[in-house]
Amino acid sequence: MFLWMAGGGTGGHVYPGLAVLQALRAKGPVDVLYVGGRGSVEEQLAARSGLPFAGIPAGGVHGLAPWRAAVNLIKLARGFLTVLQLGRRRRPDALFVTGGYASVPVALAAWALRVPILLYLPDIEPGLAVRFIARLATRIGVTVEDSRAFLPAHKVVETGYPVRPEFAGINRTAARAALELPEGERVLLVFGGSTGARSINQAVVENLDALLEMAHVVHISGERDWPWVAAQRDTLPASARSRYYLYPYLHGVAMGQALAAADLAVCRAGASTLGELPYFGLPAVLVPYPYAWRYQRVNAEWLASRGAAVVLEDARLKEELVPTVRSLLGDPARLAGMRERVLALARPNAAKRLAEILCSFQRSAGKGAV
Repeated sequence: MFLWMAGGGTGGHVYPGLAVLQALRAKGPVDVLYVGGRGSVEEQLAARSGLPFAGIPAGGVHGLAPWRAAVNLIKLARGFLTVLQLGRRRRPDALFVTGGYASVPVALAAWALRVPILLYLPDIEPGLAVRFIARLATRIGVTVEDSRAFLPAHKVVETGYPVRPEFAGINRTAARAALELPEGERVLLVFGGSTGARSINQAVVENLDALLEMAHVVHISGERDWPWVAAQRDTLPASARSRYYLYPYLHGVAMGQALAAADLAVCRAGASTLGELPYFGLPAVLVPYPYAWRYQRVNAEWLASRGAAVVLEDARLKEELVPTVRSLLGDPARLAGMRERVLALARPNAAKRLAEILCSFQRSAGKGAV
């Protein structure tokens, strides 16, 4: 199979494709080309994963000044022509796409070339790009059933969120040993993505003494805030510093170990939380990014409504972080109940299900129809 992959903007939108690719490779040889915006997050992650990448001109159009939107529309048109030329040189058997503005010209080119398209929606509520691509898609995979209301229902199949393949087999005891965390004490995990979350980092640093009294804290600050957060760590007394595990970022297995080792997480509510928190049965305090339209809020409220998480407003985080964490870590029965409820949401076979849909495209093509 020759597969195109597209979609990104965040790791939560790129990692599902990597998980599906591994599931495909378990079935047979796969040749893949990742197509995305030049200099994008997906280009960085594709390089890290050793995938060939084709960079195309791209730019968003939503919420921009008219002149900037017009410039980016021209970029998208150029991107479409670039991808069309790629496909005419070698037509892919299928496209797996997760949304984002850079994926629109890829999907348009695939549709023009009569390439079957599997669209996967990591978040619960689709953005403009996903709503547009849904019209072109052959099938649409969704993380949760609630997404069906936003999309052409006859194309939709609930698959769950494909968790990164390197997370398989990670258990709590081995994870704590790998991160040098004590087995019998509470562990709080704080993270905000590859670049970090400034407001979460500030709230943690300003309340660090109180948090360290309650738990060992694994804090993934992101590369951007690492210098000043590390400087604050260095001012701690030795007794407190021994309970504070600060990282600029954790990749692959190490991130899975942090998730497996923790009793509670404090994090944003990006798409990956819908898959990775359930996979490890990790309760969370979710802080939706206030400038990400509705995606993170909808994700957070979905988990909270099922008793798997608590939602805090970004603007109130500094004041409410400590009492919220204290109430959860100080109530083992409540925390255990949250763990059971979040674990019940896990869909460990998501990548396999999406891979099977892609294989069905290839079988149908062999019979002369898609």
